[in-house]
Amino acid sequence: MKPNLESLSPFELNLYLESRITHQETNKQWLNAGRGNPNWTAPIPREAFFLLGDFATKETMHKEKESIGSMIKNGNGQADRFEAFIAVKEGPGANLLQEIWEKGIHFLGMEREQWLSQMLDYSIGDNYPYPERILKACEQPIKQYLHHELFNSESAPFDVFAVEGGTAGIVYTFNSLVNNHLLERQDKIALMVPTFAPYMEIPALPEYGFDVEYIRSELTEIDGQRSYQFSESELDRLRDDEIKAVFVVNPSNPTANAIYDESIEQLKDIVENDNPNLMILSDDVYGTFLEEFKSLFTAIPYNTACIYSYSKYFGATGWRVGTIALAKNNVFDKRLNELSESKKAALNNRYGTLTSEPEKLNFIDRLVADSRSVALNHAAGLSAPQQVMMTLFSLYALLDKENEYKKEVMAICQKRGELLYESLEMSRPYKNLNTAYYCEIDFDWWLKKRYGTDFKSFVQENWTMTDIVAKLADEEQLMLLKAEAFGSSKWTVRVSLANLKTQAYKEVGDRVASMMDRLYKNWKMD
Repeated sequence: MKPNLESLSPFELNLYLESRITHQETNKQWLNAGRGNPNWTAPIPREAFFLLGDFATKETMHKEKESIGSMIKNGNGQADRFEAFIAVKEGPGANLLQEIWEKGIHFLGMEREQWLSQMLDYSIGDNYPYPERILKACEQPIKQYLHHELFNSESAPFDVFAVEGGTAGIVYTFNSLVNNHLLERQDKIALMVPTFAPYMEIPALPEYGFDVEYIRSELTEIDGQRSYQFSESELDRLRDDEIKAVFVVNPSNPTANAIYDESIEQLKDIVENDNPNLMILSDDVYGTFLEEFKSLFTAIPYNTACIYSYSKYFGATGWRVGTIALAKNNVFDKRLNELSESKKAALNNRYGTLTSEPEKLNFIDRLVADSRSVALNHAAGLSAPQQVMMTLFSLYALLDKENEYKKEVMAICQKRGELLYESLEMSRPYKNLNTAYYCEIDFDWWLKKRYGTDFKSFVQENWTMTDIVAKLADEEQLMLLKAEAFGSSKWTVRVSLANLKTQAYKEVGDRVASMMDRLYKNWKMD
């Protein structure tokens, strides 16, 4: 039975269309520009990871039978053996380990011999991760990385919880907000849109049932270039103190723009003067794709929980590695302290098995416990090998003094964007705020610009965006993602600039134009 395509989520629609297309014979190459999975990886920290694992494995076999390894032992010449091991290895991964050992000591947070022993133990993965929130040898490098890439030296002191990517961070945070009565059913929250489509769906789930306000960005001009930003009047809606929390992806998905300074200053004013208890949940996964990025966590640390995933920047979506960062002094803990005595008593009962003073348990520690339904708190935490990979990603970026990797990744995305915009005769977005990880095409605007108002009206009266996406897949072997479910206009699509070869993005634009040119020609002939 053919599904109702209009009812499908953008991702389910893409899966259905792709399954249908695989049975067609065509000379055209299939181009899937719908998914946001990057087609690059960071090989150097990965090579370092496997070399470290190789050495760790050898350490478990030190003076033991070949089939039975021991646990990692500290000392006994371990550092000397490590130095000898990497000295005979060639390649950039070995060079990175050497650089960490010789020049990265100030990032480690402990003596390098102690750090090495712990990292080797984590690499083997033969112990439960402890502390559950984040492993000791991983914490400081990861914090230093977040400082370097997302925050700045003036950021407030903060704690981090290592989690299974950004999506886990969002789920854990929403669950703990509800479990701890910081959000209740029917509470008013705000979503700054467009945003990642599943984030639109989570607040509407029956277990939450939030009353959702949508704060919408609009196309504006900055220095003569276009950018999607939030107007002053839209942001002013957050002054309503009935809005308990606001969620934002910054830089955005799918419009790929960071919030500019004027809006950040307005948000600071809102929490300082009108809505001081506002809880801000900010997903900053795309912040690393800008040369200069200002996180809301830097500007408003007291009110902001920052969620970050390593997935996109390092080509590591399969690793499922990310963090939740909370300032040591934060509104979440304040609101916990202000709960009614009856709610505090219920929460003391919930967390009473963890500590003799559950009322003193901070929100971030409650996040950890809730991630394993409290009872399994002792088995909480991201796996130790995953945290090793996060740490090596972090140290790789920190030791890249010329930002060579960052420049290369940014150049890839920007070049792809240029090719797409040129092929569609679209002006480029304001570069300083544009990650170029995605591009949103507004067909309402583009059809009018390219073909005129009459043809645009004809298309919109006789077609839907679902029809256009399906027709592009059938006739042009091109997959795009409907963006309406992200909170965008119903006549928009998202193009991922991350997952195809660079030169393919000219072809993406050409195929869109080719199909619409055929429609226009047929319309003119009728």
